[in-house]
Amino acid sequence: MESWGATNDDLLENGTSSSSESEKGKGGLRTMPFIIVNECLEKVASYGIMPNMILYLINGYGMAIVEGTKVMNTWSAMSNVLSIFGAFLSDSYFGRFLVISIGSFSSLLGLTILWLTAMIPGLRTSCESFMLDCSSATGAQLAVLFISLGLISIGAGCIRPCSIAFGADQLTIRERSNNGRLLDSYFNWCLNKACIIRNPETVSNPDASVLDPWNQCTVGQVESLKSLLRVLPMWSTGIFMVASQATFSTVQANTMDRRLFGTFKMPAGSFNLVIVITVSIIIPTYDRVMVPLLAKYMSMPRGFSCRSRIGIGLLFVCASKATSAVVETMRRNAAIEEGFEDQPDSVIHMSVLWLVPEFVFLGIAEGFNPVGQVEFFYTYIPKSMSSFAMALFTLQLAAVDIFGNLLVSIVDKVTSVGGNESWLSTNINKGHLNYYYALLTCLGILNYLYFLAICWAYGPAPQQKLEPSAGKEEEKFDYTELPTS
Repeated sequence: MESWGATNDDLLENGTSSSSESEKGKGGLRTMPFIIVNECLEKVASYGIMPNMILYLINGYGMAIVEGTKVMNTWSAMSNVLSIFGAFLSDSYFGRFLVISIGSFSSLLGLTILWLTAMIPGLRTSCESFMLDCSSATGAQLAVLFISLGLISIGAGCIRPCSIAFGADQLTIRERSNNGRLLDSYFNWCLNKACIIRNPETVSNPDASVLDPWNQCTVGQVESLKSLLRVLPMWSTGIFMVASQATFSTVQANTMDRRLFGTFKMPAGSFNLVIVITVSIIIPTYDRVMVPLLAKYMSMPRGFSCRSRIGIGLLFVCASKATSAVVETMRRNAAIEEGFEDQPDSVIHMSVLWLVPEFVFLGIAEGFNPVGQVEFFYTYIPKSMSSFAMALFTLQLAAVDIFGNLLVSIVDKVTSVGGNESWLSTNINKGHLNYYYALLTCLGILNYLYFLAICWAYGPAPQQKLEPSAGKEEEKFDYTELPTS
């Protein structure tokens, strides 16, 4: 994030200075560990259980892999969509602290109920073995499951958009930028008309406010809407970035040799840890090694621009999908050669570590793309709407999940026409996950070309600077393009 470019003195000032009236009530750096830990625990509560949930839905509720994937994508999409409402409630009504508190309690309650479904046999069905002798879950069992997932989604929707902005509230660093690009001119031209005073009699209150707010908007309202619309083209480049494959990777890992050393076996749903480790390496390496080198030899004092990081992330996503296609081809061929075509619960003689490279590529993508996207959003969105900057990213993830559901449904229906085995068959030894991954690779390449076109439309990147904020003055807008009559 560009905010990391602030000096140590500026940051330390936030944790120690009490001379400025504007800093009263700000916790400074001492509050960061609590905010970060709360955010991490929410991620563990939601993302941490998702990879293993597909096996739980198949074995505990008798769902097919496509049906279980749709449930997982819907749950993830709902969690991300609710971030918009969490941001709205925090910015407009309750404040970030109260909304985060409500979200934390909701997550705890949802996880407790989900834990009970695993502890109480009557709350789920059971399967004797993978794909075999599975009875369908009852309506009551599904209701308890969906209530638990819904409560976890509410918690995520309250915490995710507010934690980062709540942390920023404790500091006094402010970000501003000058916007003068192709798309800016376009939006300034489809919206300034909304705040033109066509009938002087509509402004008749002593404070110059309008009597009819539905027909007359304030300049601030129009500029806020512009700031949201300006980011939508770049926001849309992430919709096709990742169609969830975590559920399929978990099923793949379940059929592979997961022994690492001795009798220890790597859990099938633990590959997200590879992403976390990769991100933990990539971000500090980029910040401490690459940025100084780019500053010294390529005149990039702050490293790659946010757009460059977005593009780098998109390319590594494509590399991850292509790698997935190759590895799945190898895994499927090995299963058939060993005579396990009709036994999807059998373990083949192929190490699960073959799945690691695709998750490393995803980790590299995570280290560049999301950071670049959120930074890009903060460039355009006023500080008064800071929660929405993060909410826009989570809304993008929701769009990814919805697209993933749509794609899974289309692929399943089209490829099973005429009684053929679906590419996404629950018996992945008969299906063709490798073809599905190849399709995702092609979509990723097309999306990257679309991203390049969007970058051209935005024009040159603006010069950005960070300044210590001396007070709580309102976000300033550039009104120079507003017509005077």
